[in-house]
Amino acid sequence: MRYMATYDLMETVRNTNQWLGATARAFGSYPATGLMPTPAFRLMAAWGTVMERSFSRMIAKPDWAIGSVVGEDGRDHVVTTHSVISRPFGDLMKFEVQGRAPMRRKVLLVAPMSGHYATLLRSTVISLLPDCDVYVTDWHNARDIPVSEGKFDVEDYTLYLADFMEFLGSDLNVIAVCQPAPLTLAATAYLAEKKPEAQPRTLTLIGGPIDPDAAATDVTDFGRRITMGQLEELAVQRVGFNYIGAGRLVYPGLLQLTSFMSMNADRHGEAFFNQIIRVAKGEATEHDHHNRFYDEYLAVMDMPAEFYLSTVERIFKDLEIAQNRFSIDGQSVDIGKITTVAVKVVEGEKDDISAPGQCLAALRLLTGLPESKKAAHLEPGAGHYGIFAGKSWRNNIRPLVLEFIDTNGAPQEEPAKPQLKSV
Repeated sequence: MRYMATYDLMETVRNTNQWLGATARAFGSYPATGLMPTPAFRLMAAWGTVMERSFSRMIAKPDWAIGSVVGEDGRDHVVTTHSVISRPFGDLMKFEVQGRAPMRRKVLLVAPMSGHYATLLRSTVISLLPDCDVYVTDWHNARDIPVSEGKFDVEDYTLYLADFMEFLGSDLNVIAVCQPAPLTLAATAYLAEKKPEAQPRTLTLIGGPIDPDAAATDVTDFGRRITMGQLEELAVQRVGFNYIGAGRLVYPGLLQLTSFMSMNADRHGEAFFNQIIRVAKGEATEHDHHNRFYDEYLAVMDMPAEFYLSTVERIFKDLEIAQNRFSIDGQSVDIGKITTVAVKVVEGEKDDISAPGQCLAALRLLTGLPESKKAAHLEPGAGHYGIFAGKSWRNNIRPLVLEFIDTNGAPQEEPAKPQLKSV
């Protein structure tokens, strides 16, 4: 079938490199090689160790690995996860803190569907769990979704979000990270018009491309240079027969990973070289900084082709969100209909994926929202990852987001009704 040979070829290359790494590790670790007065075999084993681990991670779904959280009572409370809504392309998942009463802050983290699993937000979840009841969108790997489940594009994604918000109730605070920011804004507007009672109390948009043309980056330049026909030929492949989703058209995670790493090839190359040297010296550990970061970074998932292509065409090229022209099933979604949801925008000064200005554009689209319910923060010196998971998030942005939730998250009191006096 067309596009399937390319998908299987990429998987063959990945599998071969994993095998080469395992072979080099085994050969370089033979006890007899210790008799040789050369570091070559130790370096070979170290190279193989890093290579095998790296290429094996590319087909693994990471665990959340959040064991417990300290409660206000000073005790450790065990954390478990379970799906409260299960759908073919993604679940709504809750982090259940055992033995803890419901928190006054209820937060939905909208994870990106951009090549990585929702576990990319692990540190974000860990930082919020002591103070909030946390839910997250857990998107599925498209290669594991049967073709019989049908399509999934930006409209379907938006409807999923609207359904999740409605299920969680109006006391909800939504935080959208990166790619889903424009569609989360659209989902909120959809609820504002269709089911106003289901709107969340607050919406925080972190580093998302609301208006990609507001500030150019390599991502937006690429979207402008390439035609949709070229993109389909270059990026779309068909899942091979080794997976449940055999025959489904996808944008492969391995291809997305290649794009990500090529943007900072020198930095990644240096990181892997240094890790090989550390392994050879016996200085590396199972959960050192390199392994913690790349175990997550290298674990990629395929996206449905229609979602990827419609994102590029409708969000980046046609600017449907930026120009308030987005529609679902032919019906317009007017962002100006949002009138009660407090909205905060967070950007990083050195964000090279969603540059400052792209996410800020959301505030000008909120024509029906009072200025008192709009807020924005530009984090000095922060890159894209730092504004939701790094030091900038932990030290500066997280406290600001919680303060914003507390200020705007309480339900508005209804005016007291006049009391009728009996006569």
